[in-house]
Amino acid sequence: MPPMVSSIEIARPPAEVFAYATDPSRFAEWQDDVVRVRIQGGHPPSVGSRFTTTRRIGRVEYRLTQEITELSAPRSWAASSVDGPLRASASITVEPLDGGTRSQITFALDFQGRGLGKLLPLDVIRSIALKQAPRSYRNLKERLESSDWRGSGSAGATLDEGPGEPTGHRS
Repeated sequence: MPPMVSSIEIARPPAEVFAYATDPSRFAEWQDDVVRVRIQGGHPPSVGSRFTTTRRIGRVEYRLTQEITELSAPRSWAASSVDGPLRASASITVEPLDGGTRSQITFALDFQGRGLGKLLPLDVIRSIALKQAPRSYRNLKERLESSDWRGSGSAGATLDEGPGEPTGHRS
């Protein structure tokens, strides 16, 4: 199946949209299903950086470790799952509108089953994502177009400087 693709226009310059939408420490602020994010390694993330996102799908919490596979600010970003039976791939592209005063952000999301994950009902997972994603994209738009988004990150994110336990909360 082809990836699920959605676009939305945001009344903010591309650099601001890109910086916010691709920062894993901010995911819980605008993605309804994100419970928390743990960032491994230094911040800001770069290609090869990993982060673990805990998402709530229905009544179940599901952890997913992803690696950033593309980072070309302020235009494109991509990450793919590196473990688990359900692998997600996500990409974000930001394009300037109206001379760079506004942006169009395009999201592409895809899922694949690996190992026992091949038995997962991917059609059901895609259906859930298709219902949740537009709400998250509206949250992103509302958050960026308001004046209260410029804080230092979500309280739901931790920064892990290396092996061992997370070293602190982003706030």
